[in-house]
Amino acid sequence: MRDSLWARVSDREGGIVAQYLQEFPVRLGALATELGIDVFRSPLPPNISGLIKPSDTADSGYEIRVNKYEVPSRQRFTLAHEIAHFLIHKDDIRAGVVDSVMYRSALTSRKEAEANRLAADLVMPADLVQAELHARGGSVNEDVAKDLANVFNVSLPAMKVRLGLS
Repeated sequence: MRDSLWARVSDREGGIVAQYLQEFPVRLGALATELGIDVFRSPLPPNISGLIKPSDTADSGYEIRVNKYEVPSRQRFTLAHEIAHFLIHKDDIRAGVVDSVMYRSALTSRKEAEANRLAADLVMPADLVQAELHARGGSVNEDVAKDLANVFNVSLPAMKVRLGLS
């Protein structure tokens, strides 16, 4: 968590996140709960992957809805993406942020790219990926990428990007 995006995360929230980045796959649902975010798998339109908005209930500050019709690895990344918006774009959430399947929203493309980068750090912490890569001999190839994608519960394309194969 050395990148400038992480510098924008509050100390309190950064401390919570750091606890969850010690094991994999990262327990995103538990992380969201500890951050005070309710998470729901919901039927959303096919072009909507997820959204974050202020909660309608009094006992939580925010809620995330993830499209229950998408594959599990996509749902995980969407959840991480929405958590990232919470961590670094909280002031922009107000009435809610709805992300399309291409992670586009009313926010700027810069903010969407930031949320994607932070989401990748949440689902594939670089230190843990490197440790697992080293445990497998350190060579980056298609088979190792498939294995690590499975271990971290992410899509193969996402792991390939993390490993520099794409």
